[in-house]
Order: sequence, then C-alpha cells, then structure tokens
Amino acid sequence: MMELEVKKKWDKRLQPGQFRHLFDHLPGTLFFAKDLTGRLMAANPAFVKRCGFVHEAEIIGISDSLIFSPRLAEKYRKDDAEVFSTARPLLGIIELFPNQEGKPEWFVTDKLPLFDIAGNVCGLCGTVRSYDAQRAAMQPYLELAKVADHLKLHFREKLDVPLLAKIAGMSVRQFERKFRATFQITPQEYMIRMRVIEACDLLARTNQAVTMVALESGFYDHSDFARQFRKHMGQTASQYRMERRREVSAPPLTER
Repeated sequence: MMELEVKKKWDKRLQPGQFRHLFDHLPGTLFFAKDLTGRLMAANPAFVKRCGFVHEAEIIGISDSLIFSPRLAEKYRKDDAEVFSTARPLLGIIELFPNQEGKPEWFVTDKLPLFDIAGNVCGLCGTVRSYDAQRAAMQPYLELAKVADHLKLHFREKLDVPLLAKIAGMSVRQFERKFRATFQITPQEYMIRMRVIEACDLLARTNQAVTMVALESGFYDHSDFARQFRKHMGQTASQYRMERRREVSAPPLTER
C-alpha cells in the first residue's frame, strides 16, 4: 500500500504525457521507470514477468538490488546515476540482462531522463531489447538491403524481378517469397509505393501538371497513377497538392 502511495506522489510530479501504456503491448520490448533513488515506479507486463513477478504493483518501490545479482545491480545503478547527473539519455547500452530462463544474455538498453513540471530530473525511463532478437529481426532486411537500394534508384524503370533476384543472390521464386515475408508486400507493390512517394514530393515542390508528375514518377498510364495515388494517399493528386500548399501558406499558430 505504501509503495502505491509513493508511486502516486511520484506520478503527480511528472509532466503529463511522458510515457507509458504504449509499451504495455509492444512486442520484444521491456519497459521500466525509476525515481531518483533507483526505486522502480513503473514497468510493462514483459518487464514484470521477466523479473519474476506477476503484477506491476509487486515491483513498485523496490530497487534493482532486490531483483538482480549484485554485479548487475551495481552496473545499472552507475548508468542511472549518469543519466540523473547529466540529464541526458544513455542510448544503445549493450549489457547483460537475465533472459527468460534467468541466465545473463546480451541486451540493448536505452535510458532517458524524466523531468518534473519545473524542468528538474525526477527519474528515468528505459527500454530493454534482446540484442540477438534485434539482430535476428533485422537480418531479413539486411539480406535485401542491396535490392532496396536498387529500387530506390530505379523505381521509375520497368520492374525486373530476375535482376532483383540476382542482386539478392537467390532464385526468382526464393526471392519473391523472401521479399513478401520481409516487407509484407510484393516487389511490384513496393515499387508502386516508391513512385507514389516521388509523386508526393513533385506535387509539393513543383508546378508541373499532374500528368507530367505521373510520368516523372514512373507511371506510364495516367489512369493507373490516379488509381494508385488515391489508393495509397486517400485523395487525388490535385487535392493533395492544394492541401500541402494550404499548410505551407498558413500562418504559424501563436499562443493566446
């Protein structure tokens, strides 16, 4: 009960909207927050479970030394102290953290200071992600990085799937399966999206006719351009251009 009262008082000192429930359902990410004494003030379900608890209320008000080994707890404390003293984030810390079996594993940790309404540091929040899991998640994109770079340069040209497969060092069938699994779309759909992005840029910064914009973006048929643009942007090219120009010409908002 006392721990919950401590948490309530601490929460009231924070500027509104700094964090929180966004992390409750974020896969593969552990989230936590601490006060200036190093006591845990918040944690998402994944962090709570990884530390051997069931409910968040069970860890409120306790410190790392009651959860982790002395060596790990001391390392975390030193990093926290640096964030508190400098009021600056510590990002991309590669450190040991217990995995689901309780064994130390390499994780990537980010820690950011939290400020009260007076602008003073009153704690920190952080995320912990498995280094191996992060690397594994990125691996499919790394395998297709050369293909993605090629499409960025040649999206106006006719799609050549055999060439893309050759760049990736795969058979056509293997490449198409891998590309869809990685980007959740086909190479053709990926290229169309690249063309739509280019069209948006041209519409915003030039006075070219919509037909010319379609051609310069890689579309060979105006009706197909119109259909694809509306599909991806939810409006016509002309409506998009007018909307962007209204945004540019609108006077800046001022405080009353």
